[in-house]
Amino acid sequence: MAQVLEFKLPDLGEGLTEAEIVRWLVEVGEVVAVDQPVVEVETAKAMVEVPCPYGGVVTARFGEEGSELPVGAPLLTVAVGEQNAPGGPERDPGTGGAAEAVRAGTAKAAATGAERPKAEGSGNVLVGYGTSEAPARRRRVRPVRPEPAAEQAGAHANGRPVRTAEPEGPVPVISPLVRRLARQNDLDLRELTGSGPDGLILRADVEYALRAATAQGGRTAVRPGVADREPSAPPAGSPVSSAPRPGGIRTPLKGVRGAVADKLSRSRREIPDATCWVDADATELMRARTAINASGGPKISLVALLARICTAALARFPELNSTVDTQAREVVQLDHVHLGFAAQTDRGLVVPVIRDAHARDAEGLTAEFARLTEAARAGRLTPGELTGGTFTLNNYGVFGVDGSTPIINHPEAAMLGVGRIVPKPWVHEGELAVRQVVQLSLTFDHRVCDGGTAGGFLRYVADCVEQPAVLLRTL
Repeated sequence: MAQVLEFKLPDLGEGLTEAEIVRWLVEVGEVVAVDQPVVEVETAKAMVEVPCPYGGVVTARFGEEGSELPVGAPLLTVAVGEQNAPGGPERDPGTGGAAEAVRAGTAKAAATGAERPKAEGSGNVLVGYGTSEAPARRRRVRPVRPEPAAEQAGAHANGRPVRTAEPEGPVPVISPLVRRLARQNDLDLRELTGSGPDGLILRADVEYALRAATAQGGRTAVRPGVADREPSAPPAGSPVSSAPRPGGIRTPLKGVRGAVADKLSRSRREIPDATCWVDADATELMRARTAINASGGPKISLVALLARICTAALARFPELNSTVDTQAREVVQLDHVHLGFAAQTDRGLVVPVIRDAHARDAEGLTAEFARLTEAARAGRLTPGELTGGTFTLNNYGVFGVDGSTPIINHPEAAMLGVGRIVPKPWVHEGELAVRQVVQLSLTFDHRVCDGGTAGGFLRYVADCVEQPAVLLRTL
């Protein structure tokens, strides 16, 4: 007999609690193998292909493309017959009556709601699934809801609709967050018809009902096919507002954009930042790079040279490679430099992190910048490549601007900004000349140091830009 196993959205690590379905990679009725990617999701950190730990036939998918699911919510169900059992010698559902076993197993699960037996896992641990055994208990198959027409067929008594008997069992809702939203607003989910697959109730369905209730003076207007209910006033603190919504284009703050918004807001709330800046003559740095690249071997990027200057400056001023432990009220000075750099992508601003940047030379930094930038543009960065930074280098000169006062990448303590390098009049060796000038800025957490330290760091960076030979002291 077939077993219908439920695969839930796994813990994707780094404290992530939800993900958006970008693209389904399998269809209902399709045969999947153990560890085959079945869905592509976008988290606040990266795009991830999620592999399924079971092999068999997909019997259901949960969630439409573009919808969000919390960690632990069902992704899909897979019917695993005797020949399709994970870890078995043969997994070919197309032979030996496997299809019949799938149908029989699904029908039995729907009829009895019995616990499904254990099955071996794939062993391919993403984070939080793929262990040696599948969970002991599984969700029961959702009860079949009556047709909407049946709900509306009841007679009216005293002007109020008489509803037919409700089926027993839980209402199919896409996530606990949606269920909580309905509960907080005294909304009966049984009176809604979900717009998701198989009548699944989405957050949009609940919000629609709440908006309609407010628009009708407290009387709930639900989607077609659902009976009215007795009017009820929203409780205190309800998120529903009677104020008209202004027009214009609305873009949800979710995924990467939502994560950036949350992080920048927290930085502004918690960090008392200050910014200092200086203009520097980058002519000699540009000449040094040209000479290095003319000597043969891999080309060295300008941003890699600036990163090398950053790590040398942090060795002299380690206070800026710190974080603040607010609970302990301590400044924690870090003994390694994980250098983040701002990268603009189609998905928004991301900050990939070069691990142990202080231990890399200019050639190694160039290669890592190129690898992470390409992965960022393709949406392939892992959560581990987007977290753990201790200092950020922000090259906003690529946008054609000279200066900026950036927001610190919380929980770091500082960020070096580099503007565009352009020809400008400059006094060089006592005479006016046209030189390649760049504006450098340092935004720092005033809790970790005072202006003297920040100014010393920035001045050292400027000296290295103007006279690259200064770096030889630290090599």
